[in-house]
Amino acid sequence: MSYHMTTFQGSIPAAIEQAIKEKISDAVVEVQGGGGHFEISVTSKVFAGKGTLEKHRLVLGAIAHLMAGNDAPVHAVDKLNTKVPT
Repeated sequence: MSYHMTTFQGSIPAAIEQAIKEKISDAVVEVQGGGGHFEISVTSKVFAGKGTLEKHRLVLGAIAHLMAGNDAPVHAVDKLNTKVPT
């Protein structure tokens, strides 16, 4: 895992989860990683009938503010898994 400089205070995985749940209310979110690099898994009914690109845009749009700027707490989403609940 690499180190990424940030001025963010608090739990970055918790902030990612909260931001996604604010945009996708029924989301079940799992976040792993650190050092600016994260793997995110999101399960939601909102993904039904949507293509991969559209699902990824929903999630990445929800955390865009955490990826903005030179000292952003999220440098990269190395893996993004989106699925519809069964």
